[in-house]
Amino acid sequence: MQMSQLHYLPLTPASFLILVGLVILVMLMSLRYAYISLGVSSRGAILLLIGSLIGSLFNIPIAQLPPERMVSERVIDFFGMAYQVPVVGLSQPIIAVNVGGAVIPTLMSLYLLGKHELWSKGLIATAAVALLIHWLANPVPGIGIAVPVFVPALITAVVALVLSRQYAAPLAYIGGSLGTLIGADLTNLDKVRGLGAPVASIGGAGTFDGIFLTGILAVLLASLYSGRRPAPAA
Repeated sequence: MQMSQLHYLPLTPASFLILVGLVILVMLMSLRYAYISLGVSSRGAILLLIGSLIGSLFNIPIAQLPPERMVSERVIDFFGMAYQVPVVGLSQPIIAVNVGGAVIPTLMSLYLLGKHELWSKGLIATAAVALLIHWLANPVPGIGIAVPVFVPALITAVVALVLSRQYAAPLAYIGGSLGTLIGADLTNLDKVRGLGAPVASIGGAGTFDGIFLTGILAVLLASLYSGRRPAPAA
């Protein structure tokens, strides 16, 4: 198998451009305040978002499943988002880790946990979001596991505000990112077989948009409703 077959847009170009447009819109409106609440500078926030978008193209293979009939070269609609099934010459599904939807959010979440010492509340937020997202996750033929696109952000914002108004923004990012990865992807790996998904990407197609939007919307919602005006980040 060629490594290039593992790297592709998790969404159709049109849907991907919608996310890019949303990033630009939020940057113009209130990104600076939201991410200062998170504990990240404006420059760091831009690098985080751009890195997540670019990283969504890349998948790191970690396992290969037994042969099955593959779905290939299709566009699949799920809750208003159009997902691109890659053209691959595979007879065995690949389980991979998406850089933009899993690696970067996990590293950022660990950084925030340590920076704000939110280990206990972060664990509670992650567990609560994971339970709710696991209940909402759906196996989608050709894609893998998918969740309704805006649900993780809304659930996460509520959970974060209940746990701590002061640290609602970092808890929203942590709970949303790790909770979605665990609740949607990791706890549903046993359902991947038989879906015909050439690449079952953890944090990739099906959950990338939810995780990415959580990084924007949940943080924004939590920071707006926290009632706390943070000091500027360095």
